[in-house]
Amino acid sequence: MSFEQDLPIWGRLTAEERASLARSATLRRVVAGTILHEGSTDCVGVFVISTGQLKAYVRSEEGKQVTVWRLLDGDVCLMSAPCMIRDAQFDLTIEAERDTALWIIPTTIWSELMDSSVAVATYTSQIMASRLSDTIWLVEQVLWRRFDERLASFLIQESLFEGSDTLHVTHEGIASHMGSAREVVTRMLRYFQQENLVELSRGSVRILDKNRLRALVSPS
Repeated sequence: MSFEQDLPIWGRLTAEERASLARSATLRRVVAGTILHEGSTDCVGVFVISTGQLKAYVRSEEGKQVTVWRLLDGDVCLMSAPCMIRDAQFDLTIEAERDTALWIIPTTIWSELMDSSVAVATYTSQIMASRLSDTIWLVEQVLWRRFDERLASFLIQESLFEGSDTLHVTHEGIASHMGSAREVVTRMLRYFQQENLVELSRGSVRILDKNRLRALVSPS
């Protein structure tokens, strides 16, 4: 792995900008379950994911979690550096879902490049717009979609992430991602199983009929 290959906008930077980033970026390797960022006052730096998978989530006072978005190979995370965004209040937790290697760029370096580089400023705006779009989509899902639709959507997305129809996830894990109660997830999964949409076993869910799950997500 190399920083040059992992940063998506490397080819759009000047030689001076590349040198500044290459000097300052540090590589960190973490195991699944590691908390990398927590709360609006935790300004770690900008993350560039080389390999692995992170999730960003919010937690209620009661301890419930809702996953806001996930970060995969080649993604850049700005919310790990909220101090460089004026009036930002992002009470997010960022956690490694899998063993992950990521580059950390100091906040001061990225901020300076945002002021001097059109490429970095434009890319930063694109990331912020994408994250805002993802967040609005999540709010719409929670407010307006039935739970069976949301669960079907989660299973399909998880299948894409895993590259398999067998998902190694517990009912508690699904509830954590969706901001729901484990009992609610279990009841709906059992209903899905009765309808031959999925097959349940300890610690895993196997999708049997992805087309019918898709029909739940986007009814005709």
